[in-house]
Amino acid sequence: MILVDTSVLLDVMVNDPVWGSRSQLALDTSSVMDILAINDVIYAELSVRYPTIESFERVLAIIPVRRETIPSSALFLAAKAHQAYRRRGGTKTGVLSDFFIGAHAAVTGADLLTRDPARVQTYFPSVQILAP
Repeated sequence: MILVDTSVLLDVMVNDPVWGSRSQLALDTSSVMDILAINDVIYAELSVRYPTIESFERVLAIIPVRRETIPSSALFLAAKAHQAYRRRGGTKTGVLSDFFIGAHAAVTGADLLTRDPARVQTYFPSVQILAP
């Protein structure tokens, strides 16, 4: 399984002028290698751009990803990694979702397709990072 981070999907969904084509190519290449997946955190982060769940689901149906539940062990690991981040002086407040995504990949052995690898590599070094 390859967990696809919000940044990559958002690049494709909004046709980002810098990252859109690179992220699309990474999605296409990754979908040949393994099953692509998102979790509830990624779903929530993406959905805020859409006025209704129906409009979001229509767009999401075009992208070959399946939804996976975050295991409890990953939620626990994410909390501990976030705690370590804060103890090390981490000050960014909107990063807990990154820890949920990284821990999900770490616990399930999934690769992570992301263009924001630094925090994942620091706190979840076992995760194989794929980048556009």
